[in-house]
Amino acid sequence: MPLVSIIVPCYNEQATIRLLLESLLRQTVPARDLEVIIADGLSTDRTREEVAAFQQEHPGLLVRLIDNPRRIIPAALNCALDAAQGKIIIRLDAHSVPAEDYIQRCIEGLDQTGAENVGGVWEIRPFGEGIIAKAVAAAAAHPFGVGDARYRYASSAGFVDTVPFGAFRREVFDRFGKFDEALLTNEDYEFNARLRQKGGRVWLDPRIRSIYFARPDLPSLSRQYWRYGFWKWRMLRNYPRTLRWRQALPPVFVLSLAALLIAALFWRPAGLLLAFEILSYLLVLAAGSLPAARRQRDARFILFVPLAIAVMHISWGAGFLWSVLTDIFKISKK
Repeated sequence: MPLVSIIVPCYNEQATIRLLLESLLRQTVPARDLEVIIADGLSTDRTREEVAAFQQEHPGLLVRLIDNPRRIIPAALNCALDAAQGKIIIRLDAHSVPAEDYIQRCIEGLDQTGAENVGGVWEIRPFGEGIIAKAVAAAAAHPFGVGDARYRYASSAGFVDTVPFGAFRREVFDRFGKFDEALLTNEDYEFNARLRQKGGRVWLDPRIRSIYFARPDLPSLSRQYWRYGFWKWRMLRNYPRTLRWRQALPPVFVLSLAALLIAALFWRPAGLLLAFEILSYLLVLAAGSLPAARRQRDARFILFVPLAIAVMHISWGAGFLWSVLTDIFKISKK
């Protein structure tokens, strides 16, 4: 029986799934102690062929491909959990690449801290060579983009609210339940909120590192953050005390823009206030993008990183507000 089961939700990840599998093959934990369970949402690209080819080339690492007909992440995780046989469960993504000592450090963290969930820090990498892909990656790792999300930047270990890719002992899911399939995203945050609410603890160790590939362009970034905002509200209905300042700012910002825009139709000073707010916002983002421009030696980052951060903020905030409005509308109809 394997010691560790790595569970991976997957859909149309032909470009990165092999990078993940190859990184698991290089782990300091022997392959004989691992199993990889990929819950695939019936991919329409060559993801399944890539997995089959890897299985044939590397029979020493047990890789199992199972179907996830619902095609949502929490359902994929739960399907994989049902199939898993390991004593330790580690959740990864099909577009992530864990460091070679990732699993070893996760096991050590569980043993040494007694935490119910152990995770580490993302190293955000661009998914492409163009300036937009690089700017999106820079924005996704920037404090202006992610606020106080410690798994994006932490340099010291400690107990936290959440980690993106958790490592758990199997019995944790018997105690706290599985992932909430009513949420299409935010399933990790919801699980960790439930875990902490019932006395569990989440430990972050910055020595546990994985590469995470950011979205390749602004439209896909916008869709991603719209979903994050929309489903964050659905999660907050059950866990209102988990709201953090970084999550409240985008909807407040979007609401202020909308209010000033409407007011400007009837009151001219509101238009001036709107222009001042937008200009001030962009200047702050541009100033915050200077370090990235210097590191990359590319002045274009001063333009494109603020653009990517603005897409993140506005999409997240608009998704959140739309979720609130649709909730109110449903309530008013009852």
